[in-house]
Amino acid sequence: MSTHLLSRKPAREAPGISLHPQITLQLARVHEACGPARRSFAMWLAGQARGPVLWISPAWEPGQLNPDGMMAFADPARFIFVRPTRAEDLLWCMEEALRSGAIPLIIGDLPGAPGLTPVRRMHLAAEQGGSMGQAQLGLLLTPGDGGAQGVETRWHMAAKHHAEARRWTLTRRRARALPPISWHATQTRSRAGLHLRRVATEDTS
Repeated sequence: MSTHLLSRKPAREAPGISLHPQITLQLARVHEACGPARRSFAMWLAGQARGPVLWISPAWEPGQLNPDGMMAFADPARFIFVRPTRAEDLLWCMEEALRSGAIPLIIGDLPGAPGLTPVRRMHLAAEQGGSMGQAQLGLLLTPGDGGAQGVETRWHMAAKHHAEARRWTLTRRRARALPPISWHATQTRSRAGLHLRRVATEDTS
């Protein structure tokens, strides 16, 4: 009786946080969200994750997350805020948090896109943290069009609200072995995730 070495079954996907049946962010990796609604993307991710969320942002930035706005996505009580006073400490804090294996979701709200070396260090730290404790996910928030080198995926999100409807345009700009794609994202009720509809090529609305 012969035994086949190759199977037609698809390879098992790496574990991740599922935002939608079409969107899963792999654990033990670092991802990037950019665009004017990047913090909404982070809140959406936090709402689908479990456990505490570590939010790292510069102490010199005057803007703070509004708990009332957060409530539509996730419980603000789950968040731990760290505000380093030096630019070099932002990435250091994120790397060490990923290495600890203590918090499942770590978000770095950065003033600019980091280079390849610190991103690689964060990938390694996330892998080490997953071997020591629970698998973690790192999310870099970068202004404009982003551009952090070496990230697992890059997402761009921009608000497109209409009257009382909470809507966004979400674009996957970079992912390994997956093409760029855009969706219309709509929030129908608080903490229920987002409903996605793929943007057709001819859709300019």
